Amino acid sequence: MLDNLIYSLNATAPVFLVMLAGYILRQTGWVNENFVNVANKINFRLTLPALLLQDLMACDIRKVFDVKFVLYCAIVTSICFWGIWGLSRLFVKHKSIRGAFVQASFRGSVAVLGIAMIVNIYGEASLMPLVLIGAVPLYNIYSVIVLMMESNEEKGKSAKDVAKGIFTNPIILAIAAGMILSIFHVKFPTMVANTIGNFAKMATPLALLALGAGFEGASAIAKLKPTIVASSIKLLIQPVLFLPFAVWLGFRDAELLAILIMLGSPTTPSCYIMAKNMGNDGVLTSSIVVLTTVMSAFTITGLLFVLKTMGFV
Repeated sequence: MLDNLIYSLNATAPVFLVMLAGYILRQTGWVNENFVNVANKINFRLTLPALLLQDLMACDIRKVFDVKFVLYCAIVTSICFWGIWGLSRLFVKHKSIRGAFVQASFRGSVAVLGIAMIVNIYGEASLMPLVLIGAVPLYNIYSVIVLMMESNEEKGKSAKDVAKGIFTNPIILAIAAGMILSIFHVKFPTMVANTIGNFAKMATPLALLALGAGFEGASAIAKLKPTIVASSIKLLIQPVLFLPFAVWLGFRDAELLAILIMLGSPTTPSCYIMAKNMGNDGVLTSSIVVLTTVMSAFTITGLLFVLKTMGFV
């Protein structure tokens, strides 16, 4: 039992300790809001795509690609989204918060925390690119749909804007390029490969530092009741409902850990940007991001402990 707890803490603690370091650096004035904004742009446009490209090129995608796994991620993401939205129309009376509530309840920080967690345990991104293939495009599509439909304002994005945003997303482009290069066994010259590798090494620490530095603390938590409900859905209800199904389907080890991260990772900070820019409740979204980020250190560790104790990872 103690060995399983130590395993779980070794998997999760280093990730959250780097985030804590980012928070301390912000509080002591070593970094500021501009650092957070620039770091997030670098991560999104350069280092995370470089990491995904490198890991996909390093594997034989024809051998690694698992249709059942990708379909599971896509189907579960869809069930979570449509289920939460349907229930919110029954129980969330104020339309002003409904879009923000739904987006923050189903959309996790898979690209940042997911990759960090898998790399920390297995030394490479492993199956996270497949999770991103199955979930991330749907995260973007579904978020735009619900934020447009539940917007407090008349303006919204057109279908053309939505499609452009999806097909110009650097992470999605990196996944597509990595898969194509892997299928055709393309190898970059050493100089190019090492340069990409250097950017890839920056991805996890820089992303976690920026996430910690951007953390606003307890003062950012507002609208307590919907914040607690959405956070509970994101961190506990989704994993408790769908992890047993994943086990029943035969997913184990890295596959199951990747699914745990997909289901139980904290709400991604990009939810706040989208909610605010599309006429939805930015305050509620920010509150959910803050609370889920804090509590995920405990919930992910606890869920991983249970899976390890039961011999599934």
